[in-house]
Amino acid sequence: MKYRSNVLKLALFATGLSGIVAEYILSTLATYFLGDSVFQWTMIVSIMLFSMGLGSRLSKGIESSLLERFIFIEFTLSLLVAFVSVITYSASAFYGYVGFVIYSMSVIIGLLIGMEIPIVVRLNDEFEELRINVSSVLEKDYYGSLLGGMFFAFIGLPYLGLTYTPFILGGINFMVACGLFLMLRSALDKRLEWRLTVATLSVLALLVIGVFFAEPIIRYGEQSRYKDRVVYEEQTKYQKITITRSDEGHWLFLNGNQQLSSIDEVMYHEPLVHPVMRLSGDPRNILVMGGGDGGAAREILKYEPVEKITLVDLDPAMTRLGQTHPWLVAMNDNAMNHGKVDIINMDGFNFLEDDESFYDVIIIDLPDPRTVELGRLYSFEFYKLCYRRLRSNGLIITQAGSPYYAARAFNCINKTMQSAGFVTAPLHNQVVTLGEWGWVLGAKTRQREGLKEALQALHFDDIETEWINHEAMTLITSFGKRVFPGDTDSVEINKIHNPVLYKYYLDGKWDIY
Repeated sequence: MKYRSNVLKLALFATGLSGIVAEYILSTLATYFLGDSVFQWTMIVSIMLFSMGLGSRLSKGIESSLLERFIFIEFTLSLLVAFVSVITYSASAFYGYVGFVIYSMSVIIGLLIGMEIPIVVRLNDEFEELRINVSSVLEKDYYGSLLGGMFFAFIGLPYLGLTYTPFILGGINFMVACGLFLMLRSALDKRLEWRLTVATLSVLALLVIGVFFAEPIIRYGEQSRYKDRVVYEEQTKYQKITITRSDEGHWLFLNGNQQLSSIDEVMYHEPLVHPVMRLSGDPRNILVMGGGDGGAAREILKYEPVEKITLVDLDPAMTRLGQTHPWLVAMNDNAMNHGKVDIINMDGFNFLEDDESFYDVIIIDLPDPRTVELGRLYSFEFYKLCYRRLRSNGLIITQAGSPYYAARAFNCINKTMQSAGFVTAPLHNQVVTLGEWGWVLGAKTRQREGLKEALQALHFDDIETEWINHEAMTLITSFGKRVFPGDTDSVEINKIHNPVLYKYYLDGKWDIY
């Protein structure tokens, strides 16, 4: 009897592990396909918890054959959880929008998980008194959840990705069902034993087939998201990196969002680097935040006074690609392997908090602030750290999204930098594949009225550039009148405790992009 009780608790420990990771997988898929990580994680977890509660209520209707029904629930969960990524990517390939699929899977999986605990409590009732039974059953489920979270964070997502992690979970549910079946087998009538045997073999066959065909199916679904052929993809614990290739050139995407194209990357990187470097006069120690593709480092190395470039990028996979991928190495002129470039893989905010160096120029080349996490690197607190690490005549520039498609976000970045003590000058350029894009340049000591004029007076005759020149400086520092009503509406300062920037960004006019 004690043996059966322990097997039930072990089963619940395993299903607790599987259940929490299923929540994380669905939340990650929702973020990748639908965007806005805070909203998606909040909604997926909330919906699954609600569905678990509803599943617990529905379990009242199961009055007999508890163990057999529990086994069938585990078989069903093993298939649903294992194929969740395959189903999502398949839906993406054929229907485009996958929100309904992801949220439906969240409800169904949540219902089944919610039915597990009450059934196990009732099964274990004959072995332990109520107070011990309930506490020990819940204890095992919560312990499994902890291990599941650690598995997803340290092993599942970074090493197995969204392709094979679900099959590990499906395998756990399958083994739970098999273990309970073996425990019960001697007490079953032949008809039920035959049904469970057929179910076991069928689920096993589907899981094995799924493992072999998951990667090509998901690759097909991933390819459907891009116009051009996918030539490289990697899921890291931070982001999904994708490189595509067309007859015109290569494209780099992070989490499905374009970062650069070989067609026109100079029209982004040259305005990002050359105005701030030339205005500095004697730039020796440079800090680059982000920029793992190496484009910014390539342009910085054109200035002979530069002695050191410290490049801080969170994702080692991205900087490794910048050092080794044939297209990126050719694009950045092997800048990421240059002796002056020191690559540090860590969070930029944490780096600045611990850093004791001083810089002549800080260049921020990060993805758009479409999430709270990224918005932290566009915050008042972050710019204050940058201000402290700049020398007295130091300069900073950050990419700031589109001044037209997301005007309020652009203005928010400008206002937030000013609140941190910088005199600012907004810049913009028409990047063919990105549309109208912008940057905000900040200075510690220059007069506000003289910064724009100083930028417009810059020459680059002694620097090898493909697009930017003296004439371009008048273009990129001039904005004209506002394009859309509401562009100049008041915006708040983006702070860590008041993360407004990502909301401004997501509320932009991206439907006309």
